[in-house]
Amino acid sequence: MIINLSEQHSLVNNWVSELRDIEIQSDRMRFRRNLERIAEVAAYEISKKMPWKEKEVTTPLGTSTGKVLEQQPVLATILRAGLAMHTGLLNYFDKADNAFISAYRKHNPDGSFDIHMEYMSCPEIEGRMLILSDPMIATGSSLVKSIEFLKEEGDFSELHIVCAIACTVGLEYVLRAQPKATIWCGDIDDEITAKGYIVPGLGDAGDLAFGSKMQN
Repeated sequence: MIINLSEQHSLVNNWVSELRDIEIQSDRMRFRRNLERIAEVAAYEISKKMPWKEKEVTTPLGTSTGKVLEQQPVLATILRAGLAMHTGLLNYFDKADNAFISAYRKHNPDGSFDIHMEYMSCPEIEGRMLILSDPMIATGSSLVKSIEFLKEEGDFSELHIVCAIACTVGLEYVLRAQPKATIWCGDIDDEITAKGYIVPGLGDAGDLAFGSKMQN
């Protein structure tokens, strides 16, 4: 399932427009905060679909019965670009366990690239809901490899993917690999370049959020 949060007008449209705007992108704090806010909206929407149970709590004047989550999700992200969206999810699922994956594109002289995985820190995920954040789904290759990497640690019960901008080609690739996943997108673009960059997209989310990196 694919859910485009920009299909209906809301503040998400404003935040996506600011993420794309080359004049606003120079403000890194604003860029990171907009990624956070998109993830916060996704977290709220995901929470509506999660199992809950009743809990009695004591107030200063009596007792009240409320609804609470039956189980906390596991929040995962791909370093470093996913950190801002991960923070947004964690702002809402503040009791969640967390997983971190290092994945990057290793570019070849002919312009092609391979996905390299080097690090993972992961809690127990067997039978739990996994929410994986990555600001851009371009080809979907790094996302699929990250999911496969996580599955080596346990078979999660449900998968939600949260991104700011996705490409239709990447979405199709991810859903072929993970047909039961639910993908929450800030917006969806149709074009991708030969080098795997989304058009119009927004550029390199990691660089815009945290500064340019040395290319080895």
